[in-house]
Amino acid sequence: MQLAILDDYQEISGEYADWSHISQQVQIKVFSDHISEENEIVKRLQDFSIICVMRERTPFPRTLIEKLPNLKLIVSSGMRNLGIDLQAAKDNDVIVCGTKSFGMPTAELTWGLILGLARQIPSEDKNIRLGGWQNTVGVGLEGKTLGIAGLGKLGSRVAEIGKVFGMKVIGWSQNLTQDRCDDLGILLVGKDELMKQSDFLTIHLILSERTHGLFQREDLLLMKPTAYIINTARGPIINEEALIEVLQNKIIGGAGIDVYGEEPLPYDHPLRGLNNTIVTPHLGYVEKVNYEFYHNGYVEAVSAFLNGDPKNLINGY
Repeated sequence: MQLAILDDYQEISGEYADWSHISQQVQIKVFSDHISEENEIVKRLQDFSIICVMRERTPFPRTLIEKLPNLKLIVSSGMRNLGIDLQAAKDNDVIVCGTKSFGMPTAELTWGLILGLARQIPSEDKNIRLGGWQNTVGVGLEGKTLGIAGLGKLGSRVAEIGKVFGMKVIGWSQNLTQDRCDDLGILLVGKDELMKQSDFLTIHLILSERTHGLFQREDLLLMKPTAYIINTARGPIINEEALIEVLQNKIIGGAGIDVYGEEPLPYDHPLRGLNNTIVTPHLGYVEKVNYEFYHNGYVEAVSAFLNGDPKNLINGY
């Protein structure tokens, strides 16, 4: 039986788990490059029975699953993967399992982006390496308004840290309640007020039909000209064309972006060339402890499947 590990960009899958537990039962092939064209993916994976995927790096829609007749098991890092058509997997007798994860790296990255934007850290780092000295004037966080879209586990952690910095914290989402905001000690506002009041607006929503394109041009135009927007959730939650427009025209102060509509980000993408952004390559979950959870979870899930007792099922088998 053959097992494929996909999109190991850093070529480190062998470092974060002991694959010897299953290497006698399966032949393991690691792919460090990314391909997106479906027919090329089919050519690559047609002989594999087990595929380990890292988050949504390579989606598995129905059209792809139906072209892989040898596929028996997909193991996703984490227990949620919107890139896999779970019903299509079930219809084709493909088991989908997940792994444990370590919860807070994305919240920490969010604060890295906020602080980097506020104090212009990347541009000043570049400036000093080129022989310069103090080109920018940063802004402090105390007394500023932190807006949070989505007050789940990650958004709540971001809110806690915002209060430590002495920020006024406001929140909104389609389901957010007054009781939840009272518990967190933050102010519940409407969507328009979230956009208007925030000096730093950070998004912590799950991508779904309801949140896809949730923030459009008219929403971004409500923001202060000095405001920053941070997205470590999923790219399509913000209309990317509208975001690029307001950044290019300096309608808002800037953005910290870790997620995109197409990943990896194309070489000639406009976001690569803007000087009022910090752009990172979907690093939210790319953290040592989290990778240990993910990769050991792969081994555990494959081992359980080979023993006839799959664990951490996602698609209801």
